[in-house]
Amino acid sequence: MLLDHERVAIHTGPRSRLPVIVAVHSTALGPAAGGLRLWHYPDWRDGLTDALRLSAAMTSKFAVAGLPSGGGKAVVALPEGVTLDTGRRREVLRDVADVIDSLGGMYATGPDVGTGPADMALIGETTPHVFCRPAQLGGSGDSSPHTARGTLAALRAVSRRLYGTASLNGRSLAVIGLGRVGAGLARLLTAEGAALTVTDIDPDKRRIGEELGAVWRAPDEILAADVDIVVPSALGSVLTGQNVAELRCRAVVGPANNQLATPEVADLLHHRGIIWVPDYVASAGGVINAISTELHHAGADAADARVRAIEETVNDLLETAHRLGRTPAQAADELATRRLGAASGLRRGA
Repeated sequence: MLLDHERVAIHTGPRSRLPVIVAVHSTALGPAAGGLRLWHYPDWRDGLTDALRLSAAMTSKFAVAGLPSGGGKAVVALPEGVTLDTGRRREVLRDVADVIDSLGGMYATGPDVGTGPADMALIGETTPHVFCRPAQLGGSGDSSPHTARGTLAALRAVSRRLYGTASLNGRSLAVIGLGRVGAGLARLLTAEGAALTVTDIDPDKRRIGEELGAVWRAPDEILAADVDIVVPSALGSVLTGQNVAELRCRAVVGPANNQLATPEVADLLHHRGIIWVPDYVASAGGVINAISTELHHAGADAADARVRAIEETVNDLLETAHRLGRTPAQAADELATRRLGAASGLRRGA
């Protein structure tokens, strides 16, 4: 991977003795922000790779959304098989808080895989550079409902492109992953009248599918489901050069990060005539709401309007891609590059 990050901090936490990684990709548009991922990795360097990829995606996410923030990511690389009791978890979070505070406002963190608002409250005891603390503490709380609503907005834009209407009533969608975001999105889609096929690696999540009247498929079967749109809502690298050939859908749109195993998969999808909305665009709702309300001090209505604007953003990207013969990924990358370049030029001229 080409390292073009402004700063990468790697520390062994003095309390937890675990690797704490903070990657700041860019501050061209403003101070960096991104989630804290607390996850298991075969090797801590795999956690570093994740932090570098995810922080770069955050830069693009904010640039395409038009927000004055840069991209960053924090990762605590847990060794395989290690579980954290309450005391050890607090040690980890305090180690993370110290690293973030040492950056002097260059990076603010929020929840990601393995963390939530309560963890942000604990980090907030050490550093003010945190968002998505619980609402009762003045934060924006759980970001997952806003992520789900932003993904729904992206899905409406794709439906309009494919079928001439933003309505999802009667459309068939396969939701992969029923965590906080995936389950919330599945409920929104059911309310829209969509017909769902769902899966999760946790068999206990099957009850959510039953509650929604959805068809349950095994995780290794759902990509090949005969549906209109596949909705990746779990961990990344779900789309590979091999399984793209098995897809029977017309589009892939979901909130999971790093959906493509390699960037070339976007071209494979395009060649098959399958629309893929870049994950960093479709998944932006949660962080847009949190950043808007907590770091940029926008009101609730203004933040909600920014989340709903994802539909227009995706509309514009799909139109640009169609007009120029590009993939939506290329259109989004070019938009982000233009905005970052303009911001960097202004900074140099200041």
